[in-house]
Amino acid sequence: MYEPLYTADEMRAAEERYPGYPDTVPELMERAGGAVARESMLAFPAARRFACVCGSGSNGGDGRVAARVLRESGREADETTEVEGYDVIVDALFGTGFRGEPRSEAAALIDRINAADASVVSVDLPSGVDASTGEAAAAAVDADLTVTFHGPKLGLVVAPGRFRAGQVVVADIGLEEIPTRHRRGTVALLARVPRRAAGDTKYTAGSVLVVGGQPGMTGAACLSALAAFRADAGYVTLAVPSESVPVAECLVLEAVKVGWSDEDAVATIAAAAERAGAIALGPGLGRRPGRRALVRSLLETIDLPAVVDADALFDLEPFERRAPTVLTPHAGELARLLDTGSEWVNAHRLEAARQGADKFGSVLVLKGADTIVAAPGSGAIVCDLGPPALATAGTGDVLTGVTAAFLAKGLDAQIAAAAAAIAHGRAAQLAPQRAGLVASDLLDLLPRALEG
Repeated sequence: MYEPLYTADEMRAAEERYPGYPDTVPELMERAGGAVARESMLAFPAARRFACVCGSGSNGGDGRVAARVLRESGREADETTEVEGYDVIVDALFGTGFRGEPRSEAAALIDRINAADASVVSVDLPSGVDASTGEAAAAAVDADLTVTFHGPKLGLVVAPGRFRAGQVVVADIGLEEIPTRHRRGTVALLARVPRRAAGDTKYTAGSVLVVGGQPGMTGAACLSALAAFRADAGYVTLAVPSESVPVAECLVLEAVKVGWSDEDAVATIAAAAERAGAIALGPGLGRRPGRRALVRSLLETIDLPAVVDADALFDLEPFERRAPTVLTPHAGELARLLDTGSEWVNAHRLEAARQGADKFGSVLVLKGADTIVAAPGSGAIVCDLGPPALATAGTGDVLTGVTAAFLAKGLDAQIAAAAAAIAHGRAAQLAPQRAGLVASDLLDLLPRALEG
């Protein structure tokens, strides 16, 4: 259900378990460097001239082995800092031990690598990227291919590092797999989602209450409601402002509709929640006066698992709840929750997700190509199946509905959120089109995605 994602310390621990370590380091280096050479030749079969830029540490040693194997295979391979005029540059400057910013000379060399008219193969991870976080404080190599060893590093999966890595190939060098704090979610996680069984009713199969949908944004709440149904919920109630009910009646045939006004919102919505198993709060809710107080009152009044998204996140303050809660911000929304800028969140995504989860005592889903599902005091689950086509309006509302359905089925909050992100990404992968995907396209694909 998960793949390990290694930090630098975890990778070092795996190496230290190898029989005979540290005397066997040259043996591991031979395997690593040989793998780099082989993968480089496979990826770029027409290349004849290779520049191997080698640092002083173990990563540089891997690069020097790669240069020797390339020469033994009939290629020209120079161990050099001159990068112009080559077909392929092998980046073996920094390895998993790198932290912070490269020194000025190294930064200048990285800039020259990126500017050269050559393909780039990085050894273990692109130089300048932190293996444990994905952060790139300053200059970092833009690789076309990264050959990493034993298992993927966290920094190759979490942005911005993932966007520097190009294609990632994992080479087995004979190390033992060890437990890792952070994991990558796979399609196999969907096996944890309960399916409707013979003895189920529409309520026990998962009953969801969706709250949102002010006029002009009714579609957001409707997308969440439909997604909950397509994620195998048996019953969905759609609670929207009274003036939005006629639109909701036309868009979602199967859901029960409940209208509310500003005066009776808490009582009406709380009554609608009595037979629900989970609540989805925020899609199209709007930010008019009183909405912030409404969100807090509902979170404190309704003792059900909840997913909080979109407008319900606006100006949200820490709250006290016994029931599991999932927050699903994008980078800009999380920046406001942490009182910082979206640039900082984008540069420190893993740390930002951890801070958000700890601040609110909730599972936090930081959406993106590397969707991060963080829980207080726990390692993160990275769910990165979603293609770029998901970057379109309304797909977050679909994710909210799927998450609410899985919560209503009784899944642990972090597992429910991760499984929802996997199902969401898998549905987008199944779409026949590569361009022009809209959020509603995902709805009919969700049942297929749940099949794994």
